[in-house]
Amino acid sequence: MTVQARPDPCGLSDLELAARIAARDRDAVRVVTERNNQRLFRVAWSVLRQRDEAEDVVQSTYMRGFESIGSFAGRSSLSTWLTRIAINEALGRVRARQRRRKRLDATVVDLDDYRDRLMRGSMQGGKPDAELARGQIRTMLEAAIEQLPLEFRTAFVLREIEGLSVDETAVLLGISPVTVKTRCLRARRRLQQLLAPELRSALSGSFPFAGADCHALTMRVVTHWCPDDPGRESPDLGAER
Repeated sequence: MTVQARPDPCGLSDLELAARIAARDRDAVRVVTERNNQRLFRVAWSVLRQRDEAEDVVQSTYMRGFESIGSFAGRSSLSTWLTRIAINEALGRVRARQRRRKRLDATVVDLDDYRDRLMRGSMQGGKPDAELARGQIRTMLEAAIEQLPLEFRTAFVLREIEGLSVDETAVLLGISPVTVKTRCLRARRRLQQLLAPELRSALSGSFPFAGADCHALTMRVVTHWCPDDPGRESPDLGAER
């Protein structure tokens, strides 16, 4: 009896990928996470402004999304569907954070600590001078975008960094296309006051989430969602953090 090879998941439609994820297919999970890690991280960061928490949101998004993957009907792309989950998850954390602050009368989040961690992640030793310079520019961009108001920042990240269309951004944020354009325009004007024109050309490389970080998150999701032994207890996702 000839064993028929399964099709490469890279060439499957979103609905086919969703069906294979529902069946806990490791290759399909790997393809979907690798395709969406960057976007989900960026949009989560745009809401939370904390790298570690944004990464937690990405992981939580996959867990929530895959648990309800049977409800994916293909009316939007799988990437859009996951991005909407990530936005809701991030906003929910913001609301929870605000409630905690009210109860505990806490001070605002210390952004200086976040900047330090962001710079350590963006600049590594042993790189050529030109690459170090690009890393410094990206750090400046990230710090400037961080200063934008939440509604401007999220629209700007989706449109200008992720490259989504006005209509896609409007659907994800639940606002009109006109409002998207207005928020992006105001965001650009504010950034122009903070950055020289030549710095804006580095925008596409901002908020890196690739390499070891991207691979590690993908492997955590694959291992949790598709254990080799169906009877084995899933590992603690936080254990590898």
